[in-house]
Amino acid sequence: MERTPLLATIAAAIRRERERLGISSAELARRAGIAKSTLSQLEAGTGNPSVETLWAIAVVAEVPFSTLVDPPVSATRVVRAGHGPVVRSADSPFTSALLSACPPGARRDVHVISGAPGEPRSADPHSPGTLEHMIVQEGRWQAGPDGEEVELDPGDYLTFPADRPHGYRALTATATAVLIMEYR
Repeated sequence: MERTPLLATIAAAIRRERERLGISSAELARRAGIAKSTLSQLEAGTGNPSVETLWAIAVVAEVPFSTLVDPPVSATRVVRAGHGPVVRSADSPFTSALLSACPPGARRDVHVISGAPGEPRSADPHSPGTLEHMIVQEGRWQAGPDGEEVELDPGDYLTFPADRPHGYRALTATATAVLIMEYR
């Protein structure tokens, strides 16, 4: 049997899951109720996997069937400076570029924000329990909940409850920060 991209994906996934479980090929085959030779061929990428065989392996590994057949997507992702999707404020010299949207099972977004002196960016309350984390990269900012704003310099970190009115004001001509929205 010719090694195809699908067979290579299945082979790598079976090895990965078996190693994660910390068991031998013989033990995985025994638990899945398949022949050791079948499992050896699958791990070599030369077998002819049936749906039933892959289901049996997925059940033993306690992973979805798709884990064995869907090529993994790299967890490494680069967004070059200035290349994220930028949204501008209509009322102030403020922009937000989403760097990482909240994936399923997680509850956070990561943005790079920039501003220039002028009107502050006022933000309405987010959903209950939301926190914001801000790390100043460049320039100076005034930020935080209404009535509790603080001035921040490069390298400073601020966290605050964002489920009430809050805002951001750049205090220098160039001001950037990383903003992490943590939803609860």
